[in-house]
Amino acid sequence: MNQLSTVRGLLTRNLRQSGIFIAFALIIVLFTVLTGGQLLVPQNISNMVVQNSYILILAIGMVVIIIAGHIDLSVGSVVAATGAIAGVLMVQQNVPWPLAVLITLIVGGLIGAWQGYWVAYFGIPAFIVTLAGMLVFRAVTLIVLGNQGIGPFPGPVRTLSNGFLPGFMGNVGLGPLGGADIFTLLVAILAVAGIVFSQWRSRTGRQKYGQTVDAFPLFLTKMAFAAVLVLAIAVQLARFKNLPYVLILLAVLVMGYSTLAGKTVFGRHVYAIGGNIHAASLSGIKVKPVTFWIFVNMGVLSALAGIIFAGRLNQAGPTAGNGFELDAIAAAFIGGAAVQGGVGRIVGALTGGLIIAVINSGMSLIGSPSERVQLVKGLVLLAAVAFDIWTKRRAASGKGNKGDLAKSPTSYLGVPVPAEMFSPGQPGETAPPTSASMTKTT
Repeated sequence: MNQLSTVRGLLTRNLRQSGIFIAFALIIVLFTVLTGGQLLVPQNISNMVVQNSYILILAIGMVVIIIAGHIDLSVGSVVAATGAIAGVLMVQQNVPWPLAVLITLIVGGLIGAWQGYWVAYFGIPAFIVTLAGMLVFRAVTLIVLGNQGIGPFPGPVRTLSNGFLPGFMGNVGLGPLGGADIFTLLVAILAVAGIVFSQWRSRTGRQKYGQTVDAFPLFLTKMAFAAVLVLAIAVQLARFKNLPYVLILLAVLVMGYSTLAGKTVFGRHVYAIGGNIHAASLSGIKVKPVTFWIFVNMGVLSALAGIIFAGRLNQAGPTAGNGFELDAIAAAFIGGAAVQGGVGRIVGALTGGLIIAVINSGMSLIGSPSERVQLVKGLVLLAAVAFDIWTKRRAASGKGNKGDLAKSPTSYLGVPVPAEMFSPGQPGETAPPTSASMTKTT
């Protein structure tokens, strides 16, 4: 009976952790069949990355906001406003493009600081502040552009948005697949080696501290799946025009923000605030500065997305960014972020964004009208959130992995926290009193 409970708990835990990747694989298989294999042709894979790069950048910042228990509805308007500012600087004022990019990113940071101040220090809910920002910065866009587009953008900016790395080492024959860029394949092999090494290091670290890890055959299966996925995508990209510049930018952002979220004090504070803001405050975490800076970060990433989007269209337009906030929020939630905050991963948000990209591309290839695309995306979002809530209720009722709830921890991702942050530990169990609660009682 204990062995059956252990196996059931292992399956439940891995379903919660890996469900998004399983869903991603199933969606790819579904649309590959429906499109007769057109979804996975090299040109289409490259187009999916380039055409959705700005959504993926926004999703990275949005998942940090959501982990902290907030939301940002203004990112689409900020994309438009910063793209308009970049257009004025580069096209009308003839400012050198590196300086114009830097100024635009600073403006994005100032926009984020403006919104972060009202949320963190004035206490207005983020929903209200960013809803106001959605209206304000859309108006700013119209004022800056005068209700007309500005272009064309300098060549380097267009290259960043649409360009590809040149071939450094020539091509290699892949039999019936034809020729493929050697450098792209080597980068993919190094990426796979990095993933395996980091996951192995994480696994051994958890074993060292007596934490539960996946069985070794399951670990190998996960690593094999990741390796096959990365190499398959790399081969298709190598057969077309090599690595897109925006894909390299996304890889740098994912690695940087994954390290920030999982390996730094700031990232742990973000998780703790989203898990329980009152417990985080009692633990000595400076809630207001952390909240302020995550909105500054969102503003900078929105400005970066604005530059890339304007460079891709070769024009800054007044309607740029319409609906981007919805896609970014959907990507974060589909990728496993919790509605209540405190849960989410950068890789998950990126996967959620790629799911949206596959849906958009697949339904476009089969000729579905736009309203049907919106319908499917909405249902996928609803299903993802419903699945998240279902697994949490299952775990709370004791039907999931009881081992996860057997003992209330004294720290949350390395941050010491009072026991009420996790109370009740199990159904019918009361949390032990903390020093703060005992002080109030006396």
